[in-house]
Amino acid sequence: MDYDNLCKAVIDIDPQIRFAGICDESGEIKYGGQREGVEDVLTSDETRKSNLQALARWGLRNSLSPKIGKGKYAMAEYEKIKRITIPLDDDHLLLITTEVQADHGKVITDTLKLLSATD
Repeated sequence: MDYDNLCKAVIDIDPQIRFAGICDESGEIKYGGQREGVEDVLTSDETRKSNLQALARWGLRNSLSPKIGKGKYAMAEYEKIKRITIPLDDDHLLLITTEVQADHGKVITDTLKLLSATD
């Protein structure tokens, strides 16, 4: 899978998407990035810490997958952004942030369609 092109395609889904990136198990963003003209909410260190927390949460979710199935995505809404996480494989997580008013259901649906088209 071409992760750079995937991130670009996700950003193109909706102008309310602020960021689309892929981190590895270290929490570092390896592909993708911020939409042009959008200001960072977190520093790079804070972003890495947030990514590590997201990875840990996915680890907890996956411990139940034999009984409830594999997780497809998680979404959290904060006062300033929405954050969507989608596991790609054992070592990579797709991270999407949007403006609060974004239609996260459409963003999630369209992103999952992109991912199924690349399988």
